[in-house]
Amino acid sequence: MSEQINNREYRQKVIKDIISQLHQGKSVEEVKKQFEEAFKNVSATEISEAEQALIAEGLPVTEVQRLCDVHAAVFKGTIEEIHQPEDKSRIPGHPANILKRENRRIEEIIDTKITPLLEKKPQEIERQELISALEELMQVDIHYLKKENLIFPYMEKYEITGPPKVMWGVDDEIREEIKEVISLLDNNAEITDEFVFRVSQLTERVKEMIFKEENIMLPMLMETLTQDEWKKIADESGQFGYLVEDVPKWEPKPEKIEQVEHEKRESGVITMPTGVLKSEEVIHMLNTLPLDITFVDKNDTVKYFSQGKERIFHRTKAVIGRNVANCHPPASVHVVQKIVEDFKSGAKDHEDFWIKMGDKYVLIRYFAVRSDTGEYLGTLEVTQDIKPLQEITGEKRLLSD
Repeated sequence: MSEQINNREYRQKVIKDIISQLHQGKSVEEVKKQFEEAFKNVSATEISEAEQALIAEGLPVTEVQRLCDVHAAVFKGTIEEIHQPEDKSRIPGHPANILKRENRRIEEIIDTKITPLLEKKPQEIERQELISALEELMQVDIHYLKKENLIFPYMEKYEITGPPKVMWGVDDEIREEIKEVISLLDNNAEITDEFVFRVSQLTERVKEMIFKEENIMLPMLMETLTQDEWKKIADESGQFGYLVEDVPKWEPKPEKIEQVEHEKRESGVITMPTGVLKSEEVIHMLNTLPLDITFVDKNDTVKYFSQGKERIFHRTKAVIGRNVANCHPPASVHVVQKIVEDFKSGAKDHEDFWIKMGDKYVLIRYFAVRSDTGEYLGTLEVTQDIKPLQEITGEKRLLSD
């Protein structure tokens, strides 16, 4: 056993060393030989541990993210098949099955609609046809949102923290790159060899992400998640939509009878200084408000979110108990952390942001929640589409017709 442990530690050290060398500027070819000499196979778990170890040692997530495509190319083809008693990706309606089906759809868009255009001479490429193909590829956002909001919380629950942070950062880069090339085409940018190469690199990054999802992320999930957790992911996937049609409802046979069903709330009353309400009344009262509410406690843990009919930002039950820093893309998490730090120190009591989202004008407000004695209890996020309010003119009194 000790020999296996030592060998595993050695192999992990080699992986970390290779990624570090890439970070320092060595080429893929320079490290590939070292990799092949060290071992023939490497498990998805070891890659995850190597990434997490680098982050824990102080290498910024953005640096590991920058290396994502490079070390994916190094590891491609060498990740060992992890034995599963049952291939869940073959079960219709199972989230693993949907993930792979959507990936095949993404590949189909690239291989049949984008790549054939890129193989033409730049001056022969039909601009509108390329725009349409890229807009179709932009649907990958639906796929990424499900991964980030439903799968990543469970990975973090099992302390698999490195891969989600790296993958989310790359997801964001891919989305932004698709938007940018579409914008350039819409604004009549010249289609040159350089532009074609840029789009080609973009599609390659999308395919690299597919590889990481299916060969690194999915095997870890297959080993770790319970059937109940997979079922929760399946049940909440519909709110994001799908890239494929005919998605059946997955109804697995119960593995066990739960003694306590956490989803159900005990009936009763809540006594407050200004009144007494039934728990059912509180739930539906908060859900009726024309805004979204999320509460993060003093330990930076997401404790609650309202479930109005039209949410602005997606929330899933998997987010409950998640550290708030893990609920935001790597590029913006530092902003959230600064807000919370200012609330905790007392430097600020609120912070506002406003952004345009399609036909909505969204106001995002953060408030420090404090006790009567000023003790910090948590942060309240309130999000609202204020465009309808901006359109209000004149007056409408209670006695008006």
